[in-house]
Amino acid sequence: MEKQCKHSCDSAPETLEWIKAIVDFVKPYSFLINAHVVNFFKDRLWEAVDKEWIECLSKEAVENLLLIPSGVVQDHWPTSLKDFILTLKSLVFPREQADLGKVFPGFHTTSLTSVLAQGMNLKKKHEVEVLSAIVSSIASTMTADAVIDVGAGQGYLAQVLAFEYHHSVVAIDACSHHGKVTDARAKRIKKHYTAQMRKYGSGNKKLNVPQTITCRIMSLETLKALTTLLPHKGDVEQIEQDLEKFGLTGNRSSLVLAGLHACGDLSVTMLKTLLECEEVRAVISIGCCYNLLSEEGFENAGIQYGFPMSCGVKTVSFSLGKSSRDLACQSAERWKGLGKDAGLHNFELHAFRAAFQMVLHKYYPEVVIASPSIGRQGKALRRKQQRRRMESELHDEESTYSSPPQRPSNMGEACSVKQSGESGAVDSSGIRLDVDALFNKMSLHTSSRCEETIPDDKYSLFEKLCQSGLCRLGLKPSDDINFRGIWKEVEPYVDLIEVYWSLRAAFGPLLETFILLDRLLFLQEQAGNLEAVMLPIFDPALSPRNVAIIAKKLDTSVAS
Repeated sequence: MEKQCKHSCDSAPETLEWIKAIVDFVKPYSFLINAHVVNFFKDRLWEAVDKEWIECLSKEAVENLLLIPSGVVQDHWPTSLKDFILTLKSLVFPREQADLGKVFPGFHTTSLTSVLAQGMNLKKKHEVEVLSAIVSSIASTMTADAVIDVGAGQGYLAQVLAFEYHHSVVAIDACSHHGKVTDARAKRIKKHYTAQMRKYGSGNKKLNVPQTITCRIMSLETLKALTTLLPHKGDVEQIEQDLEKFGLTGNRSSLVLAGLHACGDLSVTMLKTLLECEEVRAVISIGCCYNLLSEEGFENAGIQYGFPMSCGVKTVSFSLGKSSRDLACQSAERWKGLGKDAGLHNFELHAFRAAFQMVLHKYYPEVVIASPSIGRQGKALRRKQQRRRMESELHDEESTYSSPPQRPSNMGEACSVKQSGESGAVDSSGIRLDVDALFNKMSLHTSSRCEETIPDDKYSLFEKLCQSGLCRLGLKPSDDINFRGIWKEVEPYVDLIEVYWSLRAAFGPLLETFILLDRLLFLQEQAGNLEAVMLPIFDPALSPRNVAIIAKKLDTSVAS
C-alpha cells in the first residue's frame, strides 16, 4: 500500500503548488514538529498525539516503528494513521538514485584508484565518484575555465576533478588545516601520477594540481569577491596571486561552483552567487545541516538569511523555526537501516535524556533556562558500527581502499569542520551529554527486548548518567535529588518515546523537501535565465543526503 508522489517541480507554478501542499499538510501537526523531545516527560508530549495511534503503535515491534519515516505501514493499523503516513510520504521528494546516464549524455563514473581514494570511507568514495563525473560533464558542456570546490574539506572532490578529469580546480575551505591536508594529499598524488607517466613515456604531460584557498565564506559578498577576482578584505592579495599562478586572471573566466554537502547557508550562498556573478556559469549543490540554516525572523538571521529564498515561500507565510530545521536533518534511510538493537539503544538514549531533563527542571531550573553546551553527544559509536558493517559486506567489491569511517552527526548528514560544526551532538534544548560512552561501558547493546537490563539496572544506569551529566554541567550532585523517584515517575511512559519519536521523525524528509523546493523555486523565479533541476544523484543507502540542485545559465542569460 503506497501513495506515489503526485507532485512535480518541473516549473515554478508546479513547485509552488507542491510547497503549498506541504504547508497545508504540516500546519495541523506543528505541535509535533516543534516539540522538544527532551521535554517528553516534563510536558507529557504523548498526550497531544491521537490516542488510537499511541495505543496501536505502543504494541508494535521496534523494527516496524523504524520504517515509519520511510512511509511503510502495517495493514492492522488504524485507517487514519495509515492515511497520515502515506500522505506524508507522497509529499516527499523521491530519493531513489536517478538514472544519471539519461540526464547527462555520455555520463559514466570512474572507479577511483587506491591513490585517489586514500582516506575515503565507502560513503565518501561513492559520493566523490558520482559527483566528480557530474561536475566534469557540466564543466565540459559549459566550457568552464575552472571548477570552484566550495567547502572543499580535505580536497577529495577537487583532487579527483584535477587528476582524473584534468580540470583546473580551486578548493576553498574555512579551515587552514584542511588546506594543508589537501596540499599534502595533492603532492602525494602528483608524485604517483608523475611516476606513472614516466613509466609509460608521457613524462612531459602537465598535471593539474588543485589550488587551495583558506577563506571563511560568511556572506554572499565574500564568495562573489572570490569568483569575480575583485579586491576584498583579508587574504585578497594572496588569493589573487594564487589565481594568477593558476591562470584564472581576467574578467572573462567561466566558472562552475560545486559543493558536496556545503553546510547551512553556504549552499544558499552558492545559488545566489550564480545569479550575481557573470563568471559563474553553473552550480551543483548538495546541501546539509539545515539546523545551521539562518531563517528570517529568528535570532540567527542577519541582513542575509538562508530561508526562505523564494518569493513563493515568502507568500505562504510559513516559518520553520529551530526545531523544524533540526528535524529536517533526520534521514529515513538511516532509521530504516538501524536494526532492532540499534533502534532500541537509540530510543533508550532519548528516554534517559528526557528523564535527565526532569532532574534539571526540578532541581536546577536556572540551568534549563541557560541551556549550556557541555560536550559531544553519543550516537557516533552506533553510526560507526553501522558503517563498518556496511563496508565489511562490500569489502570484496571495494578492496582498493581502507580507512576508518568519518565521525557523523546525529541522524543527519556527516558535517566536517569545513561545514562549521556538527548538528547531531546537540539536542533540542542545546545541552550536550556524552551518553554513548557511558552506554558502551555498561554494554547496553541488547539483542532483544527480553534481554534488556532489568528495571533496577536501568535505574542504576539512569542515575550514573545523571551524575555524569551534572558533572559535565559543572554542578555538584545534591543528596537531596530523588533520582529513583523521578525514574519511577517516568518509567510507565518510557516505551512511548519510541512511538513519539518515530512519528516525529517521519516529518524529517518532508521538511527537507520543503527547504530544497524553496531553493529550487528561487532559481525558477529568475525569468527564464536559468535551467534548474533537483536530482537524487547518490545511492540513498550509502548517502541519504543525496539530492543535488543543479543550475546552469542559458546562453541568453544576462548577468544580474
